[in-house]
Amino acid sequence: MVKISELQQKDVVNVANGKRLGNIGDIDINLTTGQIEAIIIIGGGKVLGLFGRTTDEMIIPWRDIVKVGADVILVRLDGDE
Repeated sequence: MVKISELQQKDVVNVANGKRLGNIGDIDINLTTGQIEAIIIIGGGKVLGLFGRTTDEMIIPWRDIVKVGADVILVRLDGDE
């Protein structure tokens, strides 16, 4: 069994291009089945000046997860993610 807090500490990497996507910020769970439907990645964000900061969210369906490893979660996203 894996705790959500343990998943949030892992880096998420796209195996299609080797790019680090960020870390898990949230998980979408189907309340009827209890299964994870998707993970929500919180990106690094961009500094907008001295005070502002924005973060990008990326929703990755569970079917796109290739492997949950000890340190990373490997996903396969085709295209320019």
